[in-house]
Amino acid sequence: MAAVGGSAAACAVLLAAVLLFSAPATTEAYDSLDPNGNITIKWDIISWTPDGYVATVTMFNYQQFRHIAAPGWSLGWAWAKKEVIWSMVGAQATEQGDCSKFKSSPPHCCKKEPNIVDLLPGTPFNQQIANCCKAGVIKTFNQDPANAASSFQISVGLAGTTNKTVKVPRNFTLKAPGPGYTCGRAIVGKPTRFYSSDGRRATQALMTWNVTCTYSQFLAQKTPSCCVSLSSFYNDTIVNCPTCSCGCQNNVTHPGSCVNDNSPYLQSAINGPGKITGQPLVQCTSHMCPIRVHWHVKLNYKDYWRVKVTITNFNYRRNYSDWNLVAQHPNFNNITKLFSFNYKPLTPYGGRINDTAMFWGMKFYNDFLNQAGPLGNAQSEVLMQKDSETFTLDKGWAFPRRVYFNGDNCVMPSPDSYPWLPNASPLTKQPLTLPVLVFSIVLATLLAYV
Repeated sequence: MAAVGGSAAACAVLLAAVLLFSAPATTEAYDSLDPNGNITIKWDIISWTPDGYVATVTMFNYQQFRHIAAPGWSLGWAWAKKEVIWSMVGAQATEQGDCSKFKSSPPHCCKKEPNIVDLLPGTPFNQQIANCCKAGVIKTFNQDPANAASSFQISVGLAGTTNKTVKVPRNFTLKAPGPGYTCGRAIVGKPTRFYSSDGRRATQALMTWNVTCTYSQFLAQKTPSCCVSLSSFYNDTIVNCPTCSCGCQNNVTHPGSCVNDNSPYLQSAINGPGKITGQPLVQCTSHMCPIRVHWHVKLNYKDYWRVKVTITNFNYRRNYSDWNLVAQHPNFNNITKLFSFNYKPLTPYGGRINDTAMFWGMKFYNDFLNQAGPLGNAQSEVLMQKDSETFTLDKGWAFPRRVYFNGDNCVMPSPDSYPWLPNASPLTKQPLTLPVLVFSIVLATLLAYV
């Protein structure tokens, strides 16, 4: 009987282990610096038509520091029945599909799984609605709340004309512009309320459903996109980005993986096949990252200390517009002055700790980070007041804990490689070893002659 019980217990443990290791990785999209960040898609049916409905679809970016850059978003889904898109305002389907069964006035799109993109700036006004036509670019609420949403209007046919006959689309996908976002299922919710410009009248959608999409850097790219290097005034050592942070030079088996800035073939490489797909063409470096962030501890005053931050673009194929930088450091609760960057504190821990800061360039000054070359950098200095109880230059305290560029986590150097204080250099880490050894030899010699 005991053997049977032991066997059952062993089987239970084995089954639990199998379930544990076969379970999907549900936490890989979680970001502790932006735990509630997501893009919410709201689908509001505003009127019925003879064979369907007209809806306004809006994407709200609720992420604190991750925006959708050019060439912008593309949104897809699968229809639940045999719906078609009769017309659109503020966006368009990339393909019409097979509309041969319609004898006259074919629909805008007949595909079972349409793919929708935003219209470009300069679109005629009769094809626009509010929050449309930005080439798919969506800013963050922190940087530009007025442009943190994108909308379009869609007229759907063969869909049903009541709340009971309309079916919610399935399998939503959001590309921005590549992979990275995972969307949940559409959930029917409380109808959205709309208020008139004077705020005296409220109307509501006939039906509303919401879709939540979360971002995972692991899904977006196989390798990191940025790295961090460090230096300080008290040590001549410059700690470079870790070797192969974002990839390794491999021009032997994969020609064109990187290019030198003085190469005679630079321009032809820039205009090569990867230009169409947007594949990065980076300058040949030991780290092979498109972006490097350099943190330099510049000065140490009696009551203040100063840091210089430099962002360098090593990508020959991309200009980073409306970029942002997020860093984590315990002294960010005492930022006194900032030069040439905008700044906003982030409180990812419910306001209890203020150790995370978001920086971005000033409009029409340095919010546009040029491609690799002499002008491909932006820099600023941060002046912080010291907290006498915590401030120290020892053991790497003056360097950031984490750094993000455009929402992606950057590769940090190993802590044991950080610049050492002169009185805490590796050579003096074990100051008693040599004296103790000498003393032991002398003592042994003296005892031998006693």
